[in-house]
Amino acid sequence: MPLGRADWADLSGALRGCDAAYVIAPNLHPDEPAHVAAALAALGDAGVGRVVYHSVASPYLPAMPHHLGKAVSEDLVRRSGLAWTILQPGAYLQNLDLTGPIDLPYSPDVCFGFLDLADLGRVAATVLTEPGHESATYELASRTATVRELADEAGVEVRRVPDPQEHPWLSAMFAYYDLHGLPVGTRVLAALLARE
Repeated sequence: MPLGRADWADLSGALRGCDAAYVIAPNLHPDEPAHVAAALAALGDAGVGRVVYHSVASPYLPAMPHHLGKAVSEDLVRRSGLAWTILQPGAYLQNLDLTGPIDLPYSPDVCFGFLDLADLGRVAATVLTEPGHESATYELASRTATVRELADEAGVEVRRVPDPQEHPWLSAMFAYYDLHGLPVGTRVLAALLARE
């Protein structure tokens, strides 16, 4: 069940009767470890036995502060005493609007592991409802490509634009992507969804 801000006052009560929970922090949360610690405490108080934590591919990247918050949160999940599974999604395919020109503040020619959100949903449902995923960490991508390859397939232009400087963590991410992309393999997702 999705929980809004009003539910935090009695998160434990809202979680009572749940067998498992999916924990995902808001994007660029300023203190994701504290957010995750509070959720884990509420899960324990409510008697929820299993947690799936939504992390990120390559969480330990010192150049990206928001990734480091997820690395610390993964450690909290592993030491929580709950049965846990960690999902490490690659870049979301749906973050790119492939219906028109793509304006990109980093190189369009670096490799990414892109994750289709529908595939993420299928994997989340699998690990939440099927046994055998406890103590597992799954890095997830539906396909590998450069943004230029995706743009070419869609028949749209990709344009390099300046960093809009909207958030220092986003600027750090763009700078990292410009040099390294975010490569993620596809075999784990294929195995989880029984795909060839």
